[in-house]
Amino acid sequence: MRQKLGRGTEPIDDRIDLHGMTQAAAHTALARFLVRAQHEGARVVLVITGKGARQSDDGYSERGVLRRQVPLWLESAELRPFVVGFESAGAGHGGAGALYVRVRRGR
Repeated sequence: MRQKLGRGTEPIDDRIDLHGMTQAAAHTALARFLVRAQHEGARVVLVITGKGARQSDDGYSERGVLRRQVPLWLESAELRPFVVGFESAGAGHGGAGALYVRVRRGR
């Protein structure tokens, strides 16, 4: 599936860009996005997390918080009804800073 998506032979039905958001805002936006994607019959969506800040200004900031958190959210009981699976995106779609998410069919 990843190869087909990367080559463009499998369409990406929708995308959301979370980078730059706080964890709370990103979690809410992701949940709403997945509900809408399932309702609209999307099969594969692209979730852009970003790769994280290269260098923190204060020395205490965490790098790539969303990059680490989004996979945990996608595996959570809250989002499990909407997600079949996910994997890192190909280089053309953001590489390590994005995920292909397979959306579960709505009932």
